[in-house]
Amino acid sequence: MGICPIRCQSNMTILENPPETGSPPSQESVLVSLCNYPSFEHTELTMCTGERLTIISDDGDFMMVRSTSTGRESYIPTNYTATVTHRWLFTGISRYKAVELLMQPSNDSGAFLIRESETNKDCYSLSVLSRTNSSYLDCVKHYRISQLPNGWVYISPGVTFPTLHHLVEHYSESADGLCCQLKDPSFIQGLDNAREVRPMPITIRRPTINWKDISRSVIFRRTRTESDNSLVSEGLREAISSYLQMTEGNDHSWDT
Repeated sequence: MGICPIRCQSNMTILENPPETGSPPSQESVLVSLCNYPSFEHTELTMCTGERLTIISDDGDFMMVRSTSTGRESYIPTNYTATVTHRWLFTGISRYKAVELLMQPSNDSGAFLIRESETNKDCYSLSVLSRTNSSYLDCVKHYRISQLPNGWVYISPGVTFPTLHHLVEHYSESADGLCCQLKDPSFIQGLDNAREVRPMPITIRRPTINWKDISRSVIFRRTRTESDNSLVSEGLREAISSYLQMTEGNDHSWDT
């Protein structure tokens, strides 16, 4: 008697929710460079790792491409590039190249990409950047994404997903056993330029308050202009006012 392979899976939670029926995620693909070109020393680069490219012509093993960020053109081998779909699914890259892309300075912890597994034909690999130490090799973690006979995918056998999109959504909400929660897909220059500039937050330091020199009239100013420039915040004024009301009748040393 034959045995159904899916029924024999033990401790395997299969999500019963059907795939979302709304508009499918964008299928637009972009071409990304996998190396600096040319690689000769003292030669101006026409293409950098992680740049978005536009194909001008394709001869099979070679193609003429243009950088969408610099406008420079290069005639390069096809294997110098990778196709990216859904913004995070990379086709044609190795584990080593995945690490190199994620280690770009524009990526923060939680940056990720999914690639085809090099060792298992029907599997994928999730590569995640986690900047927890200074070691180059330990910064990127890799997780195998296996596929069930019914097409569902999983990292942990206890939780499976109907598509890679559902998997990404799940681990973007919670790390759930990964090294960290998924955040942004790996940076692509010419597509994510807004992420290149990270302005430092502006810190406003109020002057140190000498309470002996603060009068009651200063604390309880109510005009808008004075409130904006007051050394004492509105919340603190209200707290002091409440305290004074509760202790009314006592001898206060506030000036009037």
